[in-house]
Amino acid sequence: MAERPEDLNLPNAVVTRIIKDALPEGVNISKDARLAISKAASVFVLYTTSCANNFAMKAKRKTLTGQDVISAMSDMEFERFTESLQQSLEAFRKEQKNKKDAAEKRKKEKELNASSEAADEDKEKTENAGDDDDIVELDGDEEDEEEEENGVDSGQEEEGEEEEEGN
Repeated sequence: MAERPEDLNLPNAVVTRIIKDALPEGVNISKDARLAISKAASVFVLYTTSCANNFAMKAKRKTLTGQDVISAMSDMEFERFTESLQQSLEAFRKEQKNKKDAAEKRKKEKELNASSEAADEDKEKTENAGDDDDIVELDGDEEDEEEEENGVDSGQEEEGEEEEEGN
């Protein structure tokens, strides 16, 4: 749990953004009013969490669920918010399911592409395995290699042959 009561407060930047979105344009709010709303919001969140925890404990669970929060709102006499909260919860769950399904689909496609690429590479290797026999070295290349090993430059050798023909 928090060591200091201030640790339980909501971030001021978040509260300020919510306040600005809720108020009409051109309406200002004092620093004291922002602080009071922030503290009230923190107390509301803590109280709602405590009530939701009671519902989870009655069900012998340690994890709070969305339904626990909705039940807590009814218990705290905020019934007029429960319907919109339920709709928001259902929309959130649907969005999460769609994200999960999309991620699984991408993963399957990636695995399928990887396995088909591997199969194509194996097929290509198998087809190219017999192609090594088709490689033929030219006779001129063999002579050049022998001359290089013996330290003779082919250009010099040809010049020497031309001189002998001229004599």
